[in-house]
Amino acid sequence: MKKVFLLLALCFSLSFTANAQDDNGYKNAIGVRAGWGVQASYQRYVLPQNRVEVNLGINRFGFDAAGIYQYVFNIPSNTKGIFKWYAGMGATMGDWSFDDAKDEGFSFGIVGQIGLEYTFRIPLLLSFDYRPGWYFTPESEFDWSGFAVGVRYCF
Repeated sequence: MKKVFLLLALCFSLSFTANAQDDNGYKNAIGVRAGWGVQASYQRYVLPQNRVEVNLGINRFGFDAAGIYQYVFNIPSNTKGIFKWYAGMGATMGDWSFDDAKDEGFSFGIVGQIGLEYTFRIPLLLSFDYRPGWYFTPESEFDWSGFAVGVRYCF
């Protein structure tokens, strides 16, 4: 009985994973996210309404890398594309460099993200989001400047 239940649970979870591409029209997206800096961006759906976004880039303080787990929600519309909004949390790290020597060094923090995106019928996604963060190192600081636009190729 336990083996049958385990097999059914496995099949059920695989059906959600396999269905991710059908609900969204794509499973991966790669492109650029730009705001106060520029980041290479990669998104991958892990479930039909959940995805992981990984960014690597440069900003006004140095370089940074971020990983965010996002929940994605459809917005009903009468357009030829797909509107969605998303929200999530993750972590970021990088290198900070100011004129003041005490503020230089490795940075680590947590970030939240909320945004809107539009996927065209061609494999192109446009997004606008806000990603504020709380940085623990090199000094404890809240960063409000997290607005960005994104352009990604979907596949």
